[in-house]
Amino acid sequence: MFTVTIDGEKRQYEEGTTYEEIAKEYQNRYSQRIGLITANGKIRELIKEVKKDCELNFITLGDPVGHKTYVRTAIMLLIKALRDVAGETAIRKFKVEFAIGPGYYCSIDSDFKIEPEFIRRLNERMRKLAEADIPITKKSYPINEAMEIFRGQNMKDKEKLFRYRRSSYVNVYCLDGYYDYYYGYMLPSTGYVKYFEVLSFEEGLMLLLPEQQVPDKLPLMEPREKLFETLKKSDEWGNMVGVDTVGDLNDQICMGNINDLILVQEALQERSIGEIAKDIVARGGVKFVMIAGPSSSGKTTFSHRLSIQLRTYGLSPHPIGLDDYFVNRDKTPRDENGDYNFECLEAIDVEQFNEDMTRLLKGETVELPSFNFKSGLREYHGNYKKLGPEDVLVIEGIHGLNGDTSYSLPNESKYKIYISALTSINIDEHNRIPTTDGRLLRRMVRDARTRGASAKRTMEMWNSVRKGEEKYIFPFQESADAMFNSALIYELAILKQYAEPLLFGIEKGEPEYYEAKRLLKFLEYFIGVSSENLPKNSICREFVGGSCFHV
Repeated sequence: MFTVTIDGEKRQYEEGTTYEEIAKEYQNRYSQRIGLITANGKIRELIKEVKKDCELNFITLGDPVGHKTYVRTAIMLLIKALRDVAGETAIRKFKVEFAIGPGYYCSIDSDFKIEPEFIRRLNERMRKLAEADIPITKKSYPINEAMEIFRGQNMKDKEKLFRYRRSSYVNVYCLDGYYDYYYGYMLPSTGYVKYFEVLSFEEGLMLLLPEQQVPDKLPLMEPREKLFETLKKSDEWGNMVGVDTVGDLNDQICMGNINDLILVQEALQERSIGEIAKDIVARGGVKFVMIAGPSSSGKTTFSHRLSIQLRTYGLSPHPIGLDDYFVNRDKTPRDENGDYNFECLEAIDVEQFNEDMTRLLKGETVELPSFNFKSGLREYHGNYKKLGPEDVLVIEGIHGLNGDTSYSLPNESKYKIYISALTSINIDEHNRIPTTDGRLLRRMVRDARTRGASAKRTMEMWNSVRKGEEKYIFPFQESADAMFNSALIYELAILKQYAEPLLFGIEKGEPEYYEAKRLLKFLEYFIGVSSENLPKNSICREFVGGSCFHV
């Protein structure tokens, strides 16, 4: 018998009792379904058994880690249903490509067409599997045995991934005879996946799932066509250079091809930036290039590289940061915790910004401000500007796409660009890399280099940063005239050696410890690469240092 403490209450459970059995006893205390637990602070799957005295806390599907677990389990359910409906041999490749809001786009290379009747049968099969509440088992296999299992299921991507794995064993999940590997936790059975819908989307499938905030209701699917096209283009770039997964990237590194890969990827990005510059010039009358995107998207480097491209067309670009229009610190709004809210639009002196930009558009001379982050005051140091025929202002800030930010400026004078690091490489075909992981690692490395901030401090702020992005940036992304993906297919192999020492610095017992362990495990998939041969104008340089733009 073991003593289990829950909410200060001590209870006895026999050896062999699963966490799922205990969770069922406490489910009525929670509005959302319990999906995981923490035992003495460590996250555990519900299929695990009590093996010692411990203190338990429950994680629901409405919690961030619980929601991610739901998504992974739903993906396994989809693939199992797809194999049942189409037949294993009819599917040559199935890849979970990227997320579009609450939907997960999947591409299929197969012998069949995705028609309405097929979609109906696929949804029906998923529901039957869910209603049957089939257990999802987990077993640790020696690497060679796991590779043999996946070779037998024609999953060459997993075989390639495990070739570079340092540990001797790997955890494999099984659902009714279908084996798969997932990076992260899983739910104990198919019955936990109650809310889903598979839709036909473009040339593939869209798996629609609940959002974390409302885990028991399916949202409406928003097409977000510009975002989809940008993500699809990035995937095509990956296919063009032969790097679809981390295993592919590791192969290129081991074959000595990484420098060529870096140069090709950088050239592809430069071409994309050049196309945006060409479109700006072709519009005619553009005086304000508004650049916005979430944290660690590489906005600063992008604005410099775009400015260089604009100069090749005879324009004279001038960078302006919306941050220079912050209100003085004593007028900065505060959030629900009483902390300064630098993310909201009210933190910007919108009136002064519009007055200055309107005067510039009229041909007047204007003294532009700069914000002193140490004193918390907006200052003026003789930075006078007057727009001539060839002058263009390149304005960077998180609210650049929000029409309220530049309400007084004519639409034809503005060109809006959304930039984000939209990760296009997968761990393997069924395990996508969340965009937020790449950006968090970017910010962690940059914060340590430029601000002396610890990984713990960066991670402490990350949830607040993410909330600001969800509220103030993402809703406006489809209003952009152009989108730019700043993610580099090789960058995680370079960030690895900078991020790992920072993550190891987080001590056990700190709230960020298990997230740090997760990221360290994630980085283990990559073979590290030196930043020595990175071009000086690379967006990656904004984070690891050595940029010719001094960012």
